[in-house]
Amino acid sequence: MEFDYKKELGKIPHKPGVYQYFDKEDTLIYVGKAKDLRNRVSSYFVNTQQLNSKTKVLVRKINRIAFTIVDTEIDAWLLENNLIKKHQPRYNVMLKDDKTYPWIVIKNERFPRVFWTRRYIKDGSRYFGPYASVGMMHIVLDMIRELFPLRTCNLSLTEENIAKGKFKVCLEYQIGNCKGPCEGYQSEEDYDQNLSDIKDILNGKISMVTNRLKEQMQEAVQGMDFERAHKLKIKLDKLDNYQSKSTVVNSSISNVDVFSIASESNYAFVNFLRVVNGVIIQTQTVELKKRLDETDAELLAIAIPEIRSRYSSLSREIIVPFELDIEGNEQIKFVVPKLGEKRKLLDLSLKNVAYFKKERLLQYEKLNPEVKVERVLTQMQKDLRLPVLPRHIECFDNSNIQGNYPVSAIVVFKDAKPSKKDYRHFNVKTVEGPNDFATMEEAVFRRYRRLLDEDQSLPQLIIIDGGKGQLGAALKSLKLLGIEKKVTVIGIAKRLEELYYPGDQYPLYLDKKSETLKIIQHLRDEAHRFGITFHRNQRSRKTFVSELDNIPGIGKVTVQKLLTSFRSVKKIKEATDEELKKVLNLKQIQALRQYFSAQ
Repeated sequence: MEFDYKKELGKIPHKPGVYQYFDKEDTLIYVGKAKDLRNRVSSYFVNTQQLNSKTKVLVRKINRIAFTIVDTEIDAWLLENNLIKKHQPRYNVMLKDDKTYPWIVIKNERFPRVFWTRRYIKDGSRYFGPYASVGMMHIVLDMIRELFPLRTCNLSLTEENIAKGKFKVCLEYQIGNCKGPCEGYQSEEDYDQNLSDIKDILNGKISMVTNRLKEQMQEAVQGMDFERAHKLKIKLDKLDNYQSKSTVVNSSISNVDVFSIASESNYAFVNFLRVVNGVIIQTQTVELKKRLDETDAELLAIAIPEIRSRYSSLSREIIVPFELDIEGNEQIKFVVPKLGEKRKLLDLSLKNVAYFKKERLLQYEKLNPEVKVERVLTQMQKDLRLPVLPRHIECFDNSNIQGNYPVSAIVVFKDAKPSKKDYRHFNVKTVEGPNDFATMEEAVFRRYRRLLDEDQSLPQLIIIDGGKGQLGAALKSLKLLGIEKKVTVIGIAKRLEELYYPGDQYPLYLDKKSETLKIIQHLRDEAHRFGITFHRNQRSRKTFVSELDNIPGIGKVTVQKLLTSFRSVKKIKEATDEELKKVLNLKQIQALRQYFSAQ
């Protein structure tokens, strides 16, 4: 089957991440990074004349596109580097000297040095990074050295050597960049305190340091030492702009598998991240079709051994989003992280599986619209505690101005979509003055009295635009008709979008982003729009008629003829005598002219 790149582009988000191209044998042939995945990938297929010959060959071989979204462009850069080194795709440029990104290391020694390196040595030292931007790394190091006086020499500062006076302070001590631990001028405890702050900064926990700097800057301003305050302000700005490390790479995580799951009624999606020696070397999202309404825990328990076998993973630690009841090898440890670097990895996996699920369902629902309808109605039934699917919903809204021209409108949704041919409006007949409750009572009674008389089907859900008062009025009419137990009726109050049920003291609050609430809001807004339009037309018509009724010699029948012919008072004023003769006699025309002239 020919590769449909337009269809594939529609699945790719406008987010930073890494894209991977596969050929017909499903072999990875290229890995790339992008600040905007969709824009970057589309550039390969649009204006292909501008591509070089090698890239054109690559594009012709593309048969599948996979992608992984990340938080930042730097994360995408690092992940791209990891995947290229691991898989060595044919069309990627290989790093001949196997150059790696730099790290910041706190050396495992007495009075530890802090410096950068490209060599990762397991000697007990602490490594932070790696840094995709060398410039960023030097900014971090310079900032640390400005904030904390540290030694830069490679002397062996043992207690014995210091006690024997083997060393002398250097120029760094004279200019204030070092406190001279080599001669015992700085204690090990004081030095370690500085290291503790440095570790916090490198771990991203910089609030304590920034608060301290703000206090020092305020003290400098109050002491009129503006030069020092300016230097502290520069340090604060550097801290604010500083990104300590990447989500996708961390030296403290050696060899783990990460799994997350997102599911819906018929399908589930499992994301897998493989982390080896602190870097992500594999990402994959698989789709599972449910057979027996399995839980997420059951599906994940099935997927984990299958995926690990597929990728020959022997990791002893598996990060998962919740506890799993899995019997097996005691050497395998399941971890549900709450904080820290492992939690960031899990969050990254969850972000990817959520996006994959969303895009796959949207694609499936475009091809099968009835699937979306069933899913939405099923969710509404669950959210609103309904006994059946709400395939037929009706919503009432009242409109009036200071009690004048009261009207009521009803809109109808079928299968979660407006059915405009079934919209209705009512001129209120039995209510005088501003009485919203009585207006609602009349409209509901008339609507369902007619449905019952005509033997039409009742809706499964009735929505009343209003709080407890309007809901009570509607329920009163339903009881008079004897159908209060045949339908579900709820009220929606506008202030906090709370839903009221008959007899319930407390309202129901739905998630503001839920599809159920959005459909209810759509119903309410549509009823309001339909009612206001009808109300405005009625008000204009009645105002027009009542104004012409004041003209002597022009009766109601003639007023209706004028209304039909000219539509507005303005057009009647502007009409010539010849035009008016089509409706009025000469005496009526004269009365009309005198009336408007007097006005």
